[in-house]
Formats: sequence, C-alpha cells, structure tokens
Amino acid sequence: MSSKTVIASDRAPAAIGPYSQAIEVNGLVYTSGVIPLDPETMETVGSTIEEQADRVMQSLQALLEHAGTDLARVVKTTCFLDDLGDFAAFNEVYARYLGDSSPARSTVEVAGLPKGVKVEVEAIAIAGS
Repeated sequence: MSSKTVIASDRAPAAIGPYSQAIEVNGLVYTSGVIPLDPETMETVGSTIEEQADRVMQSLQALLEHAGTDLARVVKTTCFLDDLGDFAAFNEVYARYLGDSSPARSTVEVAGLPKGVKVEVEAIAIAGS
C-alpha cells in the first residue's frame, strides 16, 4: 500500500476548507487549486488577470519547492478562469513560469471561483528525487 504525505507550506495560501495544499503519493505531487491570496494575510492579491495569475504562479512555485520539486517537473495543470476572454493575458503570465516545460494543460471557464477571484490553477508534478 502506498503512503501519502501531506504537504503544507506557509509560502502558499493555507487551505480554506477541509483539504490539503498538496499531497505526495507514488512519486507525484498533486496540488489543490491555488488562488491569488497573499499567504500571510489571506487577502486577494491584484485586480487584473495578470496580477492574480502572477500571485497564483508564485504560490504554486513555492508550494512545489516546499514539496521538494519545482515547476520544471510539472506534468499537468488544470487552469480555471472566470472569463475565457482573459485567456491570452493569462497565457502570457503562465508562459513565464511554465513555458519551457510545456506540461499538459486544460483550461476551462467557470461560473465562479472562491473569494470571487479570476483564476485558480492546480498541478501535478514529479516528486523530487
């Protein structure tokens, strides 16, 4: 039976419900969705898609680093936008963080996200060796 390790980092927003920031199991790290909250204040960062996406990617990067891996080892992301009209602007920010590694990705428009934010991203990464 595989064991799972709960990942918790103070460099990413704390879970705001009954879930973990990330879980490591069988050589993979699965993150929960990350929204653009300041990890210290838990307040939304930014009002534009670019500002919010940047905060999300910073938190995702910090969470993966805490788990002993990094953005270069991400194999899949799922991105949730409250408006697909923001797709191109979101892509510009996303590419700065993940463009070289080109993980598989799904992007969907949703009716709403927690705390009324514009973007949420979750990832699956290969665990550190």
